[in-house]
Amino acid sequence: MSLVKRCRHSRAGGLPTLLVGALALATTLTGGPATAAQQGTLHELAAAQGKYFGSATDNPELPDAAYAATLGSEFGQITPGNSMKWDTTEPAQGQFNFTKGDVITDFAQQHGQTVRGHTLVWHSQLPGWVSALQPAQVEPAMIHHITEEATHYRGAVAAWDVVNEPFNEDGTFRTSPFYTAMGSDYIATALRAAHAADPDAKLYVNDYNIEGLGAKSDAMYALVRELIDEGVPLDGVGMQAHLAVQYGFPYQMQANMQRFADLGLDVAVTELDVRMQLPADTAKTATQSSYYQQVTEACLAVERCVGITVWDYTDKYSWVPSTFPGQGAANLYDDNLLPKAAYSAVRTALGGDDGGGEGGDPGALKAQYRSSDSSVGDNQIKPGLQLVNTGGTAVSLSDVTVRYWFTSGNGASTYSTWCDWSPLGCSTVTHRVATVSTPVAGADHYLEVGFTGGSLAPGASTGEIQLRLNKTDWSNFDESDDYSHGTGTSYADAAKIAVYVGGELVWGIEP
Repeated sequence: MSLVKRCRHSRAGGLPTLLVGALALATTLTGGPATAAQQGTLHELAAAQGKYFGSATDNPELPDAAYAATLGSEFGQITPGNSMKWDTTEPAQGQFNFTKGDVITDFAQQHGQTVRGHTLVWHSQLPGWVSALQPAQVEPAMIHHITEEATHYRGAVAAWDVVNEPFNEDGTFRTSPFYTAMGSDYIATALRAAHAADPDAKLYVNDYNIEGLGAKSDAMYALVRELIDEGVPLDGVGMQAHLAVQYGFPYQMQANMQRFADLGLDVAVTELDVRMQLPADTAKTATQSSYYQQVTEACLAVERCVGITVWDYTDKYSWVPSTFPGQGAANLYDDNLLPKAAYSAVRTALGGDDGGGEGGDPGALKAQYRSSDSSVGDNQIKPGLQLVNTGGTAVSLSDVTVRYWFTSGNGASTYSTWCDWSPLGCSTVTHRVATVSTPVAGADHYLEVGFTGGSLAPGASTGEIQLRLNKTDWSNFDESDDYSHGTGTSYADAAKIAVYVGGELVWGIEP
């Protein structure tokens, strides 16, 4: 969630930011894609494939010379975290202050970067006077604010998050002063006002937890389709992508992006980070790297995905620890401004070399899971598993084991295990139940799956392996609090199922 993010113009000479950015991109693309050796930065690698790669930033960070040097050289686009939001730009009604935002757009101009304006209308970080308005006063105040800010930054901002986070998790519209006063029509009104003030800027609706298919992304899809049908100026959808290794990867992210693109809209990944419970370890880092790589690959696979912005590139200035206590390490660079394994994973996805980051070939295997049994209280556990090779080299399956943790409950302490079907052939799949040496909540046993041979090529999947187990007395389980159990009936990345290669944990979080 973008809970703590924070969005000028006035040029005394030089090219407008948009033109500088366009010239930089055109120069990069001239003559076709260059080699990784010629293109050392994330943005250059992305630009070779018609995308951008950017970072959020904020005013307090820019005096840090080492930080600013990387920001200005590695990334081709920047988003101001807080300095263009309503509480900063119009703290008192009719009194505008664009000083902080001007610093960001000036930095971008100096470094040949484009700017994403963030954000014109949002329920959060509003000055108190907005919420104190009478309903009839809200629409003119909103239009005036959008007009003043978008006009001020005309020519300096390439795209605007015009409306930010309009939905609740269930797909209903979020309550805000704007929704209370105008209903959902406030979104169309805001987009029309932004287009009138700056006809050349790309206009977006932006939200979190809409990266994968689900109720919230369905609501966004219905909204934008209606806006298009009504002729409202709208260019794209922003998917924030504040991810976490403990919650799994968004379900069918690429397919979700594509359905918005099929409406004739651009898609942008606007606020990417991947947080974890601290401390970080090898498995969490591998999962994080895989998530960054998968987001990048999804964007590359969808022609109208225009680019990716990370929500600041370094853990040193991450918003995560203050918002999610006990979590962090969410960004591509560490606190010392050194690239992490996730950075290497992104470079690899973009077609570059490993970039010199830590971790080599991160997340070479990942586990995906679906529940094959709707009952959590019957006498069998039926996990569906499949492995995907996300690395660049083949993996020998005889070196691979997978663990699914569960609780035994009452009854027999001996088990029978079964492979019902696998495209590899069940005769090549081994399976057994083992006891956890030190039981923890949700896990006193695990189902361990292995393979007698074969290999998994880069990008390949084992396909579905249908498994089940029972106690030898056929007494019932209670899977409701089992560590690895999930309720999803379609395959999704499973952070609570561990994958080992040669005995080393390469995917998942052990209980």
